[in-house]
Amino acid sequence: MTANFQGTERYVASSELMTVVNIAITLQKPLLIKGEPGTGKTMLAQAVADALGKRLLIWNVKSTAKAQDGLYVYDVVQRLYDSQFGTHGVDDIARYIKLGKLGEAFQSEEQVVLLIDEIDKADLEFPNDLLWELDQMEFYIPETQETVQAKQRPIVIITSNAEKELPDAFLRRCVFHYIEFPDQAQMEQIVRVHFGDLDKTLIRQALAAFYWVRELREIEKKPSTSELVDWLRALVAGGVDPARIAKEIPFAGVLLKKDKDLRALARNRR
Repeated sequence: MTANFQGTERYVASSELMTVVNIAITLQKPLLIKGEPGTGKTMLAQAVADALGKRLLIWNVKSTAKAQDGLYVYDVVQRLYDSQFGTHGVDDIARYIKLGKLGEAFQSEEQVVLLIDEIDKADLEFPNDLLWELDQMEFYIPETQETVQAKQRPIVIITSNAEKELPDAFLRRCVFHYIEFPDQAQMEQIVRVHFGDLDKTLIRQALAAFYWVRELREIEKKPSTSELVDWLRALVAGGVDPARIAKEIPFAGVLLKKDKDLRALARNRR
């Protein structure tokens, strides 16, 4: 394999994840990443871009998004407005074509990393509508009768929160990886990226409490990595003694964001 993604100083990746990233790059296939919130799906694309010295383009998919949005948009309203005021060059349709993130990736002279973030937010046809473009690395603009072909094949990373099942035809074209939630040892490595000089006892007591909370069956929204980082900051700011964390969960509202989860925690005091 020619690719050599080994994680970064700011992104702790498992050996399995590093391998699958390099496989996807070598095979020139989109990498589809799933995993619960807080497992670093979105941050992976930035880490790959940083590690390989490439520019990152982000296509944030919304519930109303269409595949066309990532290719190009024809601003017919602006053209009509300009025609009413006699603006010069209104007959040049190309002036009103704006490339989307996939179009930008195709037009880039240098290879880029393209993140298609949370693809499952869009409707079921969204992934299928991208099959040709991701396979052939080109698309056609009928307004200008122009075919846009990728100058350099982008490294495509796609994330999904598994809110919807993705079509089989789309899945067949991807390399798939599920990022497991970090175990306590790996999470300690992640925490030390954010808090290099934090007291070891505080970190270990906080991690023990964090994983205890996550294991409570009644907890509906389990705290993620970002909540853990925020909680550690709160513990430091509040000057909390690590011994206190062994008996209770100070500032529980930083970890848990639902009333029912806080009540469940209260019923299961350490």
